[in-house]
Amino acid sequence: MGFDALLGNERLKENLTESLAKGHISHCYLISGPEGSGKRTLARLLAAAILCQGRDKPCGVCTPCRKVLDGNHPDYIIVDDPEKKTVPVELIRQARADMFIQPNESDHKIYQFPRAQDMGLPGQNALLKVLEEPPAYGVFLLLADNPDKLLPTVRSRCTELKMQALPPDILRKQLRVDFPKADPEDIETAVTRSGALLGQARTLLTQGAQVSPQTEQFVEAFAGRDALLLTQTLVPMEKWKRETLTETLQQWLSLLEGALMRRSGGEAVSALSRELAQRRTAAELYSGVTTLKKALDYTMSNVSPAAVCGWLCWELR
Repeated sequence: MGFDALLGNERLKENLTESLAKGHISHCYLISGPEGSGKRTLARLLAAAILCQGRDKPCGVCTPCRKVLDGNHPDYIIVDDPEKKTVPVELIRQARADMFIQPNESDHKIYQFPRAQDMGLPGQNALLKVLEEPPAYGVFLLLADNPDKLLPTVRSRCTELKMQALPPDILRKQLRVDFPKADPEDIETAVTRSGALLGQARTLLTQGAQVSPQTEQFVEAFAGRDALLLTQTLVPMEKWKRETLTETLQQWLSLLEGALMRRSGGEAVSALSRELAQRRTAAELYSGVTTLKKALDYTMSNVSPAAVCGWLCWELR
């Protein structure tokens, strides 16, 4: 198995394979790269390789490998609270204290920080104390979209692994496997707009393919300038929870932004965006984008869903 599950990044994978074969394991790895570049995939494979009991690390077959890949190995700990904008410093302090408790069933104990750039200065300083003198079995995996947000003293104690964009032909081939029913034009647009990053390309294609009935009705109403259908779409949404309304409005905004890009000479992943671009002018699309952004601001500012939907009925008519 090795690191084959990670596409591209051949030199990085070769270096890791060679180091692991020699038994060289860093106490701290900084895995850096844009969102969607494969940082989490590499971190999971690296954790499996460090704990692997097979020969071709990670073998993907031994018990430690399977536990890591399934997300239930007791010595592979994720340190994060996705509900918080900044990783709570208390979580980092808990991880620091727990690091000095011997591993449960392996020779190493691994702590992964999926949002290292969001630790904040107090959190980074708390982590730095254990990075300076870690126990022999301790390993830290810091994942960062923007490694420049980390303190120089933290970065200096890390072995940095920089993720690279994929060659377009490799990305295109994988997207055809992941989205066999996708329009070829959508595949090509995702390759271009994603910056050759697999995660971002998958997100673009998923957003373009999976839309709610309300979103389909919105596109039909907005594209056809049908104020009655728009009202019939929005009125039932007045009773929605704020989180559900926000998610749907973000989907509408994404479609209008894609349509505006198409109108401006770019490409749009979604067929619905292309339809909107054909039937509305650039000025109308821009106005719709501005309106939806304001609606999202209102929603996040605790304006009631009913008030937001009523306002949209008037502004988008």
